[in-house]
Amino acid sequence: MNEQEGRAMSPVSSSSDIATPSRTKEIIARHGFQLKKSLGQNFLIDRNMLNKIVDAAELDKSCGALEIGPGIGALTERLAREAGKAVAVEIDQRLLPILHETLAPYDNVSIVHGDVLKLDLAAGFAEWFAGLSRVSVVANLPYYITTPILMKLLEARLPLANIVVMIQKEVAERMAARPGGKEYGSLSVAVQYYCEPELVAIVPHTVFVPQPNVDSAVIRLRVRRTPPVAVEDEALFFDVVQASFAQRRKTLANNLLSRFFAKGQREALETLLQGVGIEPSRRGETLSLEEFARLSDALGRHLRGAGGER
Repeated sequence: MNEQEGRAMSPVSSSSDIATPSRTKEIIARHGFQLKKSLGQNFLIDRNMLNKIVDAAELDKSCGALEIGPGIGALTERLAREAGKAVAVEIDQRLLPILHETLAPYDNVSIVHGDVLKLDLAAGFAEWFAGLSRVSVVANLPYYITTPILMKLLEARLPLANIVVMIQKEVAERMAARPGGKEYGSLSVAVQYYCEPELVAIVPHTVFVPQPNVDSAVIRLRVRRTPPVAVEDEALFFDVVQASFAQRRKTLANNLLSRFFAKGQREALETLLQGVGIEPSRRGETLSLEEFARLSDALGRHLRGAGGER
């Protein structure tokens, strides 16, 4: 883990904010920086949108902020002004000298060069945010790797208050979706197991340089202290969720049959489903978290009774 501290100076005025079209283009041109599409590099150039993101994170000087993919530092400098400590993890080594320049006025910023998916975040949190009351993740995430990053943050059970991220609009809508709609799926269940999602803003593609092909959204995920449902086997719970959405046009019974039951056991499966108040003809997209919890617990007991792996 390579951490490089920002230099201490007085904060600059808002007139020199990075998040303007002219300053962003000037910084990129002066450093001869070529954006990599493969890294999902789209830099935010709208101060009003930055305000919405930072406001949603509910920061103060007792809080820490973790940013993933800071780019040239437009959001990072806003986090430095609001939070007690801002840590920015950047995978692209070419951006490090730019970040050291743009964030030089802030002595409460640390730049970490690395891949967030490979970092020991628990150890990092203990080191970076020692003495702070709470931590939020605040980031403009690359579209191509949004879900793996969020699931790592959530599954690691980090001491997080909020995750406020700008992501692809359709993905944000899936995270916040309720049962019964076409957007509701395994991602919805996973996110809502760990968090309370809330859409903050829809973001047009025109506020980025370069402009992406799709619109974005800012979503706030309030991290739950405990899940909203108690399950006997968390791994099985998520396995059941994944299986239930494996082929969305299939009934719940058909999806579960192919994953957990041998041929000829349909009657046993249908009896199990009816025993927890779920009609076999329903589809996964209609089940609530509570129903998935009842189903996975009953299935776990059935598998253990049958001498299965659970």
